[in-house]
Amino acid sequence: MMIELIAVLTAVRDDVPQVMTIGHGRLLPSGPLETMHRSLQAGVRAWVERQTGHPIGHVEQLYTFADHDRILSSAQERMIAISYLALTRSHAGETGWRDWYDYFPWEDSKTEAGRTSLAGIERRLCQWVAGMGNPAIRVRQWQRCVTLFAIGDMGVWNDELVLQRYELLYEAGLVPEAGCPPEQAVPGQAMDHDHRRILATAMARLRAKVRYRPVVFELMPGAFTLLQLQRVMESLSGMHIHKQNFRRLIMQQQLVEETGEIDEQTGGRPARLYRFCGEVRQARHLAGTSIPLAQP
Repeated sequence: MMIELIAVLTAVRDDVPQVMTIGHGRLLPSGPLETMHRSLQAGVRAWVERQTGHPIGHVEQLYTFADHDRILSSAQERMIAISYLALTRSHAGETGWRDWYDYFPWEDSKTEAGRTSLAGIERRLCQWVAGMGNPAIRVRQWQRCVTLFAIGDMGVWNDELVLQRYELLYEAGLVPEAGCPPEQAVPGQAMDHDHRRILATAMARLRAKVRYRPVVFELMPGAFTLLQLQRVMESLSGMHIHKQNFRRLIMQQQLVEETGEIDEQTGGRPARLYRFCGEVRQARHLAGTSIPLAQP
């Protein structure tokens, strides 16, 4: 059995959520667990720094993948992939960073490109379901499509279902990883092996966590405006946030405190600068009301 370590490094730069890649954007940083690695985390850190030159701080285990298609054909040996999620900050001049939504354009409902991609997917899924011969299966699969992609008046978009949406497109044969010719696939850059599936898992995990735990702390500078914080949250969710509800929630839950300084470089009215409260910086844990996202 071979163990592969895979890292999903995420940053937000200029309100764009990014992922660190190698192999011209087709792979996540990864490599086998070696005898010199004193632990799994030490191994994933070593591979990231070796392949990207980017040191990482806090990491958490994301998921373990051991599906049947992870069998090495040369020796019929099963490969176990242990993935990790790390939040960091990107810097100008670093290579390898790619926009999340290059891989999953339909997950960004804030942009015209995202909405157009989603509309095209709905048409393709409708054609896929219509071609099914069994009426019961046709009804069941269409309900999945409606639920996951919020099709029609009955559908409600859940931004955390990134992986389920990708897996439905895979099952429908609409992505290159499922053998669909690139010119016939839905929009979105493919990745080698199952790395796009792993990225989808990381996106879903992070979208869920930012609602209830201030992990966004890892992605923000030391001082920021409330608008900057809101835009980072919107970029991660791919959805607009109700401005007043967001600010009221942030202040009620005592997530941030004023620094006493003013940002004069907003392009408009000067804005107060905030930082995360000391308790938040220490515990990085909060159980509370979810962030008020607007429906696309």
